[in-house]
Amino acid sequence: MATTLSVPSSIESLLGQEAEDLLTYKAKVSKDLLHLPGPDFVDRVWVNSDRHPQVLRNLQLLYSTGRLANTGYLSILPVDQGIEHSAGASFAPNPMYFDPENIVKLAIAAGCNAVATTLGVLGAVSRKYAHKIPFIVKLNHNELLTYPNQFDQIMFASVEQAWNLGAVAVGATIYFGSEQSSRQIQEVSQAFKRAHELGMVTILWCYLRNSAFKQDKDYHIAADLTGQANHLGVTIEADIIKQKLPENNNGYGAVAQATGTSYGKTDKRVYSDLTTDHPIDLTRYQVLNCYCGRAGLINSGGASGKNDFAEAVRTAVINKRAGGTGLISGRKTFQRPFEEGVKLFQAIQDVYLSKDVTIA
Repeated sequence: MATTLSVPSSIESLLGQEAEDLLTYKAKVSKDLLHLPGPDFVDRVWVNSDRHPQVLRNLQLLYSTGRLANTGYLSILPVDQGIEHSAGASFAPNPMYFDPENIVKLAIAAGCNAVATTLGVLGAVSRKYAHKIPFIVKLNHNELLTYPNQFDQIMFASVEQAWNLGAVAVGATIYFGSEQSSRQIQEVSQAFKRAHELGMVTILWCYLRNSAFKQDKDYHIAADLTGQANHLGVTIEADIIKQKLPENNNGYGAVAQATGTSYGKTDKRVYSDLTTDHPIDLTRYQVLNCYCGRAGLINSGGASGKNDFAEAVRTAVINKRAGGTGLISGRKTFQRPFEEGVKLFQAIQDVYLSKDVTIA
């Protein structure tokens, strides 16, 4: 391994053969265009916005909690999988998490900035834990008990319910590109407006959903399409954007070619001047679409698998070096023994705490 690397050996070893490339790569788009994470992020970026003082207070609370406190980075435990993926599919690997209290305990033990989960989970334990770790209530979900299965985010909770149980933030998902996206955009926009009125932070899961996005590759994770989803998300005043890590690009062109019709709008300079096929460049394009990082980009950790520690650290390195704000990690952490889940979270957090893993 290259001797020029000075990052902790655990990070380097988990990255394996990609270590030198991921840790020394210089991004195509300059970091000077970005509003980068830091201890003063709220003062530097949000103070002059239209957000109420209560929103700024709660945003600062998110950034001031856990092992990453006052770094400008976020490590969040999300557990809403029991709705779409079913409780059985989600919790059978580790049945202790059928009890909602253990979800909150994991987030606290792991030093997370916050726990994001359902109204029912947080409502069951709010008096015991609302003052111990920031709550994020996920307002809408897709459920797969209806037959035939359908894919639509519907509201399960209200902003007022989230506020009453002591939440500092609300989250929601929009399936951009789906037949239902227009309704979802309007519903979530109104919910975010109300959340800001009550002083709560807003977090948007900016996911794509359309069978046309699956062609020779899965363009649900294309940088250009996810980037535009991010841009729509910050347009309705999401304070933080959650997005999947991009793995390819030119989804616009692929959909147009496959369908034989015109699709969307883009510019060739997106592909020649703003991106390459390097994962840091693809993720930086997502950050650019979050108003150059004014809204923090948190990438998702993905499904649980055989190489969870390596995959999670790789995602964290790419997110951090691209100018992102952190990671939101669910199944990789709660579908394993409790102490292993804590260790995985802390392996992710160590990337953001390392001064040697720098912005590309």
